[in-house]
Amino acid sequence: MKKKEVPQDKSKLEKAKIKDMVYAVDENGEYVTELSTGWEPKTIALDNAIKVIEERVEDARQRVLKNETSPIEYYMEKAKMDLPILASYVGLWQCRVKRHFKPSVFKKINGKTLQKYADVFEISIDQLKNINEG
Repeated sequence: MKKKEVPQDKSKLEKAKIKDMVYAVDENGEYVTELSTGWEPKTIALDNAIKVIEERVEDARQRVLKNETSPIEYYMEKAKMDLPILASYVGLWQCRVKRHFKPSVFKKINGKTLQKYADVFEISIDQLKNINEG
């Protein structure tokens, strides 16, 4: 494709200023690199992925509000993490982190462990305890 034909479709990632480097042909017929914000198929796929993430975050938020899970699960989803990643970041076994998803167990977590979670999510302990402040 020619340099002036490199697609620049708009997507939700545009705010993050994420661009792909692609090869194109310049006016002299030489291959050059050019930045692209994306093209329609990629934009559709990324927008769908972001929508799924947003739905998972909202689902976790609703379950916290219904006292079905702890704020740890909400913040994990919000940070786009999964259980193995979160467990490795806080330095705990996955089964222990999963136990912390239980509201009754979450209420008993000591300050040191809460601080580990807060540090990983880059929030305060108060924000961790109250998702409306996060």
